[in-house]
Amino acid sequence: MRIGELGQATGVDIETIRYYEKAGLLPAPARHPNGYRAYAPLHVERLAFIRHCRALDISLADIQRLLAFVAHPESDCRDIDQLIDAQLARVQARLQSMQALERQLTALRGRCGNSHLAGDCGILHELVAAAHHEACVCHSEALSKPAELEAVIAPLATQGA
Repeated sequence: MRIGELGQATGVDIETIRYYEKAGLLPAPARHPNGYRAYAPLHVERLAFIRHCRALDISLADIQRLLAFVAHPESDCRDIDQLIDAQLARVQARLQSMQALERQLTALRGRCGNSHLAGDCGILHELVAAAHHEACVCHSEALSKPAELEAVIAPLATQGA
């Protein structure tokens, strides 16, 4: 099959296929007499493996390592375990970071009711305070000073009018 057919069969962009070849993730295909690449079922399987690993957010470097183990099935799998453990730790760290972000956004959202002018918006006050290197509710327990924020927000409100 040609590169376009491989791309359609696997859902992988043609440029990505070429990149994977250059990076050594995908073996070089045979060539037709006219110079076109001739991909085999092996390439479909390899791309499916790579796509599955990418769906697990495994880096291309780690995919390369995993492919080395695929090529050498007699190897000890402890390194594979460590690779997946490291990936799991990265995902858990990102989850904690996302949970912290959720708490920050929830705290920020709690600063504003629903029925008032933008100049009175607690969210806007907090964001402006943070822009002026003041404490904001989403990054600390300290509350901003409304009078000082009003002095900063008032000119901003008139600029937009």
